[in-house]
This record gives sequence, C-alpha cells and structure tokens, in this order.
Amino acid sequence: KPIAQRCLFLLFTCVSLLHRLFYLPSLSVSIMGIDLDNKHRKNTNRKAPKSKDVYLLLLVKLYSFLARRTGAAFNKVVLKRLFQSKVNRPPVSLSRIAKYTKGKNENTIAVAVATIVDDNRLLDVPKVKVAALRFTEKARARILAAGGEVYTFDQLAQIRPTGANTVLLKGPVNSREATTHFGKAPGTPGSSAKPYVRSKGGVKFERRGRK
Repeated sequence: KPIAQRCLFLLFTCVSLLHRLFYLPSLSVSIMGIDLDNKHRKNTNRKAPKSKDVYLLLLVKLYSFLARRTGAAFNKVVLKRLFQSKVNRPPVSLSRIAKYTKGKNENTIAVAVATIVDDNRLLDVPKVKVAALRFTEKARARILAAGGEVYTFDQLAQIRPTGANTVLLKGPVNSREATTHFGKAPGTPGSSAKPYVRSKGGVKFERRGRK
C-alpha cells in the first residue's frame, strides 16, 4: 500500500511538471540582463576635424576612402590623426626622424601627421624620405640638401596606398609646459605635478611699481 501511494505521488508530480513546462510557458524561468547606465553617455571620439581648412578636409575624404576600400590599418590611423586637434599633433623634429629611420631600407618613408621642424642639435641630416602635413622652411631645405625627398599626403596616397614600407611617427604629446601641472595635487603623496604658485614661502607679497 505505501509503495502504491508513493508511485501515484511520483506520477502526479511528473504530470504536473510536464503540464507546467508545455502548457504554462509564462512560468518558465528567464535570465534578466544587466541594466547599463549608458543613456546619457556620449561618444567623444571625433568623427571629423574641427578645422574648416579646405585642404585638410580633402585629405579626410581621400583617406576615409582608402581606409574603407583598402582595409589597411595604416590608413585608419592616418585618418584618425587627421581628426585630432593641434595640441594632439605635436611637431616632429628631424632628430626624431633620423632616430627612427636609422638602419631602415632606403626606400622607407617616414610619415608624420604633423609639422616637421628643424633640430639644431642634429649636425648631419641623413638621406630620408618624409611625408607630412607641413614642413618648416629650414627643415625642408636640410632634407633636400641631404638628398632626401619630401611628400604631401596626396602624393603618399599615390605612392603607398596601403602604407607599405613606411614608418609612422608622432611627436611628444606631453612636452608642453601645461602638462607638468597635470595629475594629483602638488604636495600630496606620490604626486609629481608642478605647482602654479611661484614658491612655497618666503616672499609673500610682490612689490608693485616704484617706491
């Protein structure tokens, strides 16, 4: 008798479970998603340059086409750097070009989405090929005098459409005086930020005018 009761109980339990699974789908367990707070977040990456320079906008058109059609990572990086502000496109010196093209093939082109400037500390300029947005007069003259070549980006697109055999360079972004003040507050543990005040003590008042 107890065995029969147990069997009936198990049978009814199985039937009820099957009924719930096949006839009551609303009772099935569902996994909830994570509620991400992205409603008011903005994508701050630039999609176009702020500058209204006609020649820069033409370069953006050219390299957006190349980035889309060639799929080369070089063209995507160049396009991204064309969007950047002037602060994020610091000038590249001739000494930096000489350093990163040393030991490279003579057909290698140094590419910089920035201005190329002269460096008085560099006594001998090597024979290099350089492509950039702009060259200062002294830098251009020294490159050409050494037997090198200078290119604009539209010329570079014709010579090396995928960026093969090139060295992509960038100037020092944090070399500005303003960046020395960035970071944790001066005086706090682990801080290397430069204070905005003239000194920590001593002269508290500056004399104005003559006495």
